[in-house]
Amino acid sequence: MKKKVALKDIAKELGVSTALVSYVMNNQEIEKGVNKESAVKIREVAARLNYRPNQIAKSLKTNKTYTIGLIVADIAYRFTTGITRAIEAEAKKNKYTVIFGSSDENKEKFHELVNVLVNRQVDGLILVPVEHSEPEIESLEKNDIPFVLIDRFFPGLDANLVAIDNYKAAYQCTMHLVKHGYKKPAFVNYKTGLFHLQERTRGYEQALKDSGIKPGKPAILEIREKHLEEDIKKGIKQLTVQGADSVFFATDILAIHGLKNINAMKIKVPQELGVVSFDESEAFELFGCPITHGRQPIEDIGKQAVTTLLDLVNNSKVKRKIILESDFVKGKSCGE
Repeated sequence: MKKKVALKDIAKELGVSTALVSYVMNNQEIEKGVNKESAVKIREVAARLNYRPNQIAKSLKTNKTYTIGLIVADIAYRFTTGITRAIEAEAKKNKYTVIFGSSDENKEKFHELVNVLVNRQVDGLILVPVEHSEPEIESLEKNDIPFVLIDRFFPGLDANLVAIDNYKAAYQCTMHLVKHGYKKPAFVNYKTGLFHLQERTRGYEQALKDSGIKPGKPAILEIREKHLEEDIKKGIKQLTVQGADSVFFATDILAIHGLKNINAMKIKVPQELGVVSFDESEAFELFGCPITHGRQPIEDIGKQAVTTLLDLVNNSKVKRKIILESDFVKGKSCGE
């Protein structure tokens, strides 16, 4: 087996000290006063000799692995793809690598992934928690493992988090329908105990109340996640029969499946049915009418999550609850 190149090999090649090479390879040349020409030469020789840093030795010395563990809910979601990229980009700026996995909304898999990442000695975790994962979050807190919750959180737990104001965003989406003359807006959400989705329901209900609209039969449709297509198909028919003049979808996935069935039923949007989605989807571009939707500040969530986590890694006493505002994109699916 070919011998692994060490810092001393680079130093010997150039006739400089091992310490000087170490400063450059650890990106400390500016603070250590290494001149630019020497730094360039060291990196050139390191590349030519195919030098690879010894991460184990480095982590023992610094007590850090420079890795972040990220657990998302479902890799298929547009939000997940966007937030993963945003976190990776911000982590890279801070010379961190992200290791991520998807829980698939499964409590046991979430627990397993947390254990794997902690055993890999990541410096901290960024988590999209699943339903009923409070014990796992409490365990991390108890064992002083740095973590930040994103997108979702549990109101009873005092944990670091970065999320949006789901109540306010849902209120805004519903009021947009009301202001455009819709008198019977229905709401489609998952049947769930997740707090952020319940907040979207609360925002919808409050908007109706403030507008003097009494929730009728077509008010709220709850979809079972494991029976998504079946429930959406049945539900859209039910809502139209019961007289709903518009529909507010609590997530982009619900909106996509809902629009597919609306199309199949040859219902015209917005002439016969107004539509608003809480979040956006690239699939909306395939629909004949631009869909009005909320837009989460994905890049800001990613940046704030990484910043908060690294502050935690360097100072375990940090407590931060960041609630961000979402944008609202006006399409033509419920009036101009």
